[in-house]
Amino acid sequence: MSKCCDNFDPNYLLWNEVPYAGEDSPPTNPEDPLAGSWPMYFYNRCGQKFQIKQTGEHVYFTVKHPNFIDWGGAQLDAVYETANHLDEFKKQVATYWGTGVANKQWLPVLDILVDTYGVTAPYAARLEAAVLAAANDAFMITWYYKFMWLVARPDQYDQTFATLLCTPRHPTYPSGHAAVAGCVTTMLKYFFPAEAARLDELGEECAVSRLYALVHFPVDNDEGLKLGRQVAEHIIPILASETDSSGKPIDVPYTENKHADLPPPPYEQVIPFDFPDNCTSLTLPPDDS
Repeated sequence: MSKCCDNFDPNYLLWNEVPYAGEDSPPTNPEDPLAGSWPMYFYNRCGQKFQIKQTGEHVYFTVKHPNFIDWGGAQLDAVYETANHLDEFKKQVATYWGTGVANKQWLPVLDILVDTYGVTAPYAARLEAAVLAAANDAFMITWYYKFMWLVARPDQYDQTFATLLCTPRHPTYPSGHAAVAGCVTTMLKYFFPAEAARLDELGEECAVSRLYALVHFPVDNDEGLKLGRQVAEHIIPILASETDSSGKPIDVPYTENKHADLPPPPYEQVIPFDFPDNCTSLTLPPDDS
C-alpha cells in the first residue's frame, strides 16, 4: 500500500502507520484497498481524473483536501463532544445504519418506494439497476480517495478512545456510508421527487450516524455526503436523456406524493442477520453502549 499518492506531503496521521485503540500494530487487513481501481458503470478514472463514460465529460469532485482539515484539533474535539452526549437514541441510530454493509438499509427503502408507487416490473428493473449502479460508482470513487489520502481514524488519533461500533478496516476520509447515502438519495429523488424531503432526512441521518458510532470525524460525513450527491448528479442527465423507440423519455418521475412509509423508524433491521462480533479495536463496554 502506498504512503500517499497525489504528490503532497500529508500533515496528518496516516491510517496505515498508527494502531487502532486496543490494537498493538497498524492495520494490516485493509478492506478492498484496490476497489478504487475497479470498473464502474458510469465513470472512468484516468489517473486522478474522472470521466463520464457515456459522454466523455470530465468531472471534478469538490472534496476538501485533507491537508486543510484540522483532524487532531477541531475534528477530534467534535468526536469527543459527541461521545460525551451519546444518548440512547443516537446509539440506536448508529447501530441501525452501522449494521452490515452501507447498502443494506437502502434496499428496503428502494423496495418500499417501488411498491408504494406501483412501479411496473420493467421500470422497476431499470430504476433499481440505475440506483445500485450509481451506488457502486460512489463506493469505488470514495475508496479511491480513501486509499489515496489514507487519513487516520479518531481512535488512531487517541489510542485510548473507545468507539460505539467496531472501527472499520479502511481509512476514515471520506465516509463510505455518507457517500452512498448522498448518492442513493439523490438518485431516488430523481425518480421520486415527491419524496425528496423524507429522502434527504434519511440520507443526513445515515451520514451523521457514523459520528454517533464514534468511528468517523464530522467532516468525513459532510464531505462524503457531498461527494455521493455529486456522483449521482452527473449520472441523472444521462438517464434523463434516454428515450424509447417512439422518441419519448423513458423516465417519468413520480410527482404525486404517496407518503411512502420509509424506515427508520423503527430502528430494527428490515432484513435481519446475526452478524458475528469479532471486533479487535477498543469499543465501549456493554453497559456504556
